[in-house]
Order: sequence, then C-alpha cells, then structure tokens
Amino acid sequence: MRLGLITLVVPDYDDALAFYRGRLGFELAEDTDLGAGRRWVVVVPPGGGGAGLLLAKATAPEQAARVGDQTGGRVGFFLYTEDFAREHARLRAAGVTFEEAPRHEEYGTVAVFRDPYGNRWDLVQAR
Repeated sequence: MRLGLITLVVPDYDDALAFYRGRLGFELAEDTDLGAGRRWVVVVPPGGGGAGLLLAKATAPEQAARVGDQTGGRVGFFLYTEDFAREHARLRAAGVTFEEAPRHEEYGTVAVFRDPYGNRWDLVQAR
C-alpha cells in the first residue's frame, strides 16, 4: 500500500495551479473536466516522488471556511529535498515566502513556508 493523494481545498483551480506548478515546480499529473465547473486536478512533486495533491475547489461554505486552515494552524505538508540550500534558494527566487530562516533539528534542516491560502509547509532535508 501507499498513500496516493491528499486533498487540498482551494478557492480556485487555476490560481492553485499557478502556485503549485509555477512557484513550487510541481508537475501536472491530471486535469480532467468533471462537468458543472468541477475538475479532477492532481499535481505531484518534481520527479513524481511521494503522494500527489488533489486540488479540490471549495464548493460549499463549510469547505471555503477550511481553505488555508485544514490542519488548525499546524504544519500539514512536508516537502522533502536532497539539497535544502538549492531548493530554498529556488523557492525564494520564485516568490515563495518563508516564515523563518532555515534551522537545524534532530531530523534535518527545515524552514516553514505558507502557500497563498495560509497552509503551512515544511521544506525539509532529512539527515
């Protein structure tokens, strides 16, 4: 078994794609029109490692209320890299805003950033 997809509720498909593809460098794995304004949009990290994100447009008030706060303010997503310095510099150059300077923890080098909706992410290079 493996974890395949994680749903990320977003306000707009194309705005989310602009960030996840344009800034983070994720690859578009699927974008299928489901009719009635709905789409099945999946992005994956460069190279296809790890689970993909299903970008799901909020269609109800309770879903819209969760955009950007799906984990109650905790870091909810972890983006692993083998070269922290390179990826940190690339993401900053692409306009990704980090909340903190890189720090060294027992598990590796890490820095927290937010997506445009407020979801918190760790960029991590494991030890």
